[in-house]
Amino acid sequence: MARLELKGVRKSYGAAEIIKGIDLAVEDGEFCVFVGPSGCGKSTLLRMIAGLEDITGGTFEIGGRRMNDVAPAKRGVAMVFQSYALYPHLTVRENIAFGLKVRKTPAAEIDRLVNEAVVTLQLDTLTERYPRELSGGQRQRVAIGRAIVGHPETFLFDEPLSNLDAELRVHMRTQISELHARLKRTMIYVTHDQVEAMTLADKIVLLRDGRIEQVGSPEDLYERPANLFAARFIGAPQMNVFELTPGFEKLRTASGLAPETRYCGIRPDSFEITSEADAVMSAKVRLTEYLGNARLVHADVDGHGSIILEQPAGREPAAGTTIHLTTDPQLCHAFNEAGNRLVPAG
Repeated sequence: MARLELKGVRKSYGAAEIIKGIDLAVEDGEFCVFVGPSGCGKSTLLRMIAGLEDITGGTFEIGGRRMNDVAPAKRGVAMVFQSYALYPHLTVRENIAFGLKVRKTPAAEIDRLVNEAVVTLQLDTLTERYPRELSGGQRQRVAIGRAIVGHPETFLFDEPLSNLDAELRVHMRTQISELHARLKRTMIYVTHDQVEAMTLADKIVLLRDGRIEQVGSPEDLYERPANLFAARFIGAPQMNVFELTPGFEKLRTASGLAPETRYCGIRPDSFEITSEADAVMSAKVRLTEYLGNARLVHADVDGHGSIILEQPAGREPAAGTTIHLTTDPQLCHAFNEAGNRLVPAG
């Protein structure tokens, strides 16, 4: 079993506290993604799980066994780094087999494990090539293959796709998802890219400033953000958030927001252009951005500032015009004075 549990885990460098009390369980076979802005502590937390960073306080367990002082090689985890870290003078086969040779694995077993890995990762036609002869995506697959052959219970990925171009990122994202489905092992994946988080994860852990802001499925974080930070971080373009000052009473009333609602969040695709009589607010269009099947409309709302709405291509308003907007009350997100989500009644 590879259930991981962190209980009050902290990390400090001198007086600087980086991880500020993390409580988290990652279930056996789960694909868990750590996401958050730069400096939030996600890579540090991953390295603590791997044993590459000491734990200052709290307890880390794998399968119910305390791991705080267990050497990295004995934790049953394998890590894939942002840099491929391949040996340039070794072939694909030799790179994948290197760790097994260091552990003095019998030659026949090395051949079996490497052959399994190269077939799983579709590298079987590239085994005699050197890293310089491979594309970025192929090199990353070799790095993953090196992790696979040890049959770890848990795979740790530290921003493995950040060095790839956009097309390769999409391709490798699919391959990692398919790999998880085949191996059925626990995977923890660090990224700052919310698209990777939303498409790969069973569970997302959203971090900020060394603390967890929200844990849940991609649907949880997108449809039910726990606070304003989660609401703005998940979703591209980000959610529009309105402070319900006296000028926005029509929005409050039409959306049926509770009296304690201080902020109302509306995603760009939740706006509808309507008549002035039916509108909850008006806005002046600044510019539009063409996305193919849709356009992003940038507009200004008096008493608020800039908003973004998404409209089907061909139905977007022209720059300089005034538009009148409404939204489905079910698509409004309510937050209190402290910025925490208000759960609708019933």
